[in-house]
Amino acid sequence: MTASDDREALRIAFLQRTGFGDARREPMGGDASTRAYERLHLLDGSTRILMDQAPRLETAPCPPGASEVERLALGYNASYRLAAGRVDAFAAVAAYLRERGLSAPEVLAFDAEVGLAVLEDLGGDLFAVLAAEGADPVPLYKAAVELLAELHRTPPLDVLEGGGATWPLLSYDALALKIGLDTFVEWWPVSIGAEPYSPEVLAAWDALWAPVRARGEAGADVFVHRDYHAENLIWLPERRGAARVGLLDFQDAVRGHRAWDLLHLLQDARRDVPPELELAMLDHYLAAAPDVDRETFLADYWALAALNTARLVGLWGRLVKRDGKPGYARFVPRTWGILERDLSKPGMEPIRDWFDRHAPKALRQ
Repeated sequence: MTASDDREALRIAFLQRTGFGDARREPMGGDASTRAYERLHLLDGSTRILMDQAPRLETAPCPPGASEVERLALGYNASYRLAAGRVDAFAAVAAYLRERGLSAPEVLAFDAEVGLAVLEDLGGDLFAVLAAEGADPVPLYKAAVELLAELHRTPPLDVLEGGGATWPLLSYDALALKIGLDTFVEWWPVSIGAEPYSPEVLAAWDALWAPVRARGEAGADVFVHRDYHAENLIWLPERRGAARVGLLDFQDAVRGHRAWDLLHLLQDARRDVPPELELAMLDHYLAAAPDVDRETFLADYWALAALNTARLVGLWGRLVKRDGKPGYARFVPRTWGILERDLSKPGMEPIRDWFDRHAPKALRQ
């Protein structure tokens, strides 16, 4: 029996013991993670979602209180403070969001040991799909921004509990930001067939970004979804207020800077978000969060946006070169365009100079 056969046997057994054994199973599209999804069609005509995340495919998540040395020794997920796809993380975060009246899927059953869960099906009206079909993006983005403003009004808990699951909400700290950012210097040269950066160039890179990482850690005081963009948001117009925005893929949630989810939403490397819409939505957020200092927030936003976009340039290279997923190369030109815009903001001149010397514009493609 193959590993694939073994996994299928676990799925069948899980569905049978949780009351979904009679469902017709329909495979769904995947993403850049090691998760897989199926839509379950029940006999009564309703649907559910089967989430499949084999724990053995991921390195360990970060234990609360782990030192930087311990995190680095444990591997990428602990260093970067990812949940390693754990379905109990998904269940605990979902419960936290639902308790606040937000539209996370109800977790109907899960088994953390085998990495399987059955979820409420929120439907297929993803923001990305609606925008591609010509829907006016402004109401969608305004609702998504209003959800963040509402969520940010409540200090997050240190430990999330609910639905039989418990999960720590760790800080998106300077080390985690560095691990993500350094994806660029590790994988962008590989992606273009260039030599690795020298120790001197890497030292300059690290020193230039250290203040940005410090600002990100210092401002880590709100709940952060961490992957808040149009492919993870579902439009539910029959619901009211912030509940009109359905939430997916939030298991890697952290305590982070309030700019983080906004920049993922408004600087979407997968689709065009007009700069004027980005600026309008930043104004909309600040109007809904009057206690936030505008100048400080915007300076942090543009700096962290540049950090994240540099990370994405490296991530696309890693997905293409290491993981054999060439389709991600199509996002590279747009991502470079966003990064160049971020680096044009006041205060970003030293980092822009590093890119001009060590990642010249002729190679940004």
